[in-house]
Order: sequence, then structure tokens, then C-alpha cells
Amino acid sequence: MKLLLTSAGFSNKSIVDALGDLANRPFSQLSLSFIPTAANVEEGSKDWLINDLVNCKNLGLRSIDIVDISALDYKVCRSRLEKTDIIFVGGGNSFHLMNWLKRSGLDKELPGMLENKIYVGLSAGSCITAKWWSNKYELKFYKEKPEKVDRFNCLGFVDLFIMPHLNDPFFPNVRLEKLELIAREINKPLYALDNNSAVKIVGEKITVVSEGEWHKFN
Repeated sequence: MKLLLTSAGFSNKSIVDALGDLANRPFSQLSLSFIPTAANVEEGSKDWLINDLVNCKNLGLRSIDIVDISALDYKVCRSRLEKTDIIFVGGGNSFHLMNWLKRSGLDKELPGMLENKIYVGLSAGSCITAKWWSNKYELKFYKEKPEKVDRFNCLGFVDLFIMPHLNDPFFPNVRLEKLELIAREINKPLYALDNNSAVKIVGEKITVVSEGEWHKFN
């Protein structure tokens, strides 16, 4: 499985180059499907979502599709994702995103699809690749307002955790001294990534790609 787990998508050349290494083909030959579902329940301006899509457009890909798994029939989603080279899962509310992956059945389909595709996660899209995640972290670090505070099962692609937006002014609690406490609780490898950092995974090989700041706990 090939994964590129980012805090803020294609935010710099190093992360773009990492995608190129995973694809081993010119971007002009590649298609990307963007899943925006996690953003649907976020309030306020969506300029950040537009910026994420613009960064995808700037790659010069052959095509970009938008596949909202909460708005489309399962068969339509599956058909469109099966035709793409890169599945890009965008940011927003992790619980909402994971809920729709389960409701659509795509949580069970993605592992098979990703035998010959690349998974790119952005923020929430990176967080849900772990075995589980918790609304407690959404509340404490990312200003979400969950109906209840509990952990929930996720995709389980990796045996590690991603904490995005390290040192981001918009998320003042995402700081190393506070993340250290969570890392002790999780007791698994935890990568704190700023918006210029990513984790590239090919099989069992894990590499950090960064033009900014990152830290690994555990």
C-alpha cells in the first residue's frame, strides 16, 4: 500500500516530489479523485478547501474528479474511485468522514482498491488511516464540537497516528508540550506534522517529508 499522509496537502515541492516518487509516472498521466466529505459539516469560510483543490490542480494532472461519498450512491462512488490513480481524502471532521466511509461500505472496499492506487490524506484524511481515533482529540485540538466524546474505529491502514497542523495559529492547542501528554496515552508512534510536512509510506517503509517542523513521539 502506498500512502502520503499530509497535514495540508500539496503545500510544498518536497511533498509534491514525494507523490511523484510514489506514482513513478508523469502527473500528466495521472487522475485524482478528491473526497471532500469531511468538510461538509465545518462552519465558516471554505477558502482552505478551495486552496486544497487549487494545489491539486497545480500539479498538472490528467484529470481531477470530486467524489462526495455522502451525496452519491455507493455504486457511483465505487465506479469513479476504481477508475482513478490517486484517492485524495480531504480535511474537516474526522468522525463525519469515517461515519460516511462506513455507511457507504467504502471502508471495506478501499484496501482492495489501494493495491494499485495511491492514498493521499489531508488532515482528517490522514488521521483516519489509524486503527482508531477519538472525538476527544477533535475537541481538545481541532475546535470540533462532537455530540459525544468517544473513540471510534478507523481504516486501520497504519499502526501509527497523525496529528496535523502542528504550530498552526488557527489551532493553538496543537503544540508539542500538549501533544506529549496524548502520546503517552496512545502509546503508539505519533507523528506531529506542521502544514509543510507529511509521512510517506510504502509497505512497511515510513519516511517523513518536510520543509517545516515535525516530531515523532513513541
